[in-house]
Amino acid sequence: MAGNVRINAPRLAAGLLVREVLPLMAERFPGVVVDIVVEGRLVDIVSAGFDAGVRLVGSIHKDMVAVPLGAAISFICVASPAYLERFGEPGSPEELESHRCIGHRMPSGKLYRWEFERAGQELTIEVGGPVILDDEELMVDAAINDLGIAYVASPAAERALAGGRLRQVLTAWTPAPEGVAVYYPGHRAVPPALRAFLDVVKTLQR
Repeated sequence: MAGNVRINAPRLAAGLLVREVLPLMAERFPGVVVDIVVEGRLVDIVSAGFDAGVRLVGSIHKDMVAVPLGAAISFICVASPAYLERFGEPGSPEELESHRCIGHRMPSGKLYRWEFERAGQELTIEVGGPVILDDEELMVDAAINDLGIAYVASPAAERALAGGRLRQVLTAWTPAPEGVAVYYPGHRAVPPALRAFLDVVKTLQR
């Protein structure tokens, strides 16, 4: 089989594809070229010429077919041990107002308001701090370098957490995990190259 598959995905999801999906694609379907465009903003994959996209399940339109990709993702607050030793650990989301927080600039240009959940109670907090970034890997680096508390997807921080360079805070307020999926239009025929890609994605769930 030969062909091209164009995929639109945010950076973290693209990394997951490179680590887990592409090696299997290269082995099973060496004639299929996977063309990944890394983009944070949510695009209309049909009008933009993509075969499929990767996003959090909650942001995928209902007219799309979604295929789960990997484990669900939690969004967590992390900070360096040195920062926490100097400024203390927040006991509740409201206490973030007195902390240095690393802002997240969304693709829309708006600042992301941090979301929390505990025992059915939901909170949205507007934070402030010394730096605003639009890339989660840079947010993790900023937190490692003692610039403040970051709010990131758990896979972005897992290595730093495992190595002790970061610690999770406000654990009890972590929102429920959300699934990630590859999605594609359900109203048109699936090209053979895309079907091969989806078959590989599905094998990861077994």
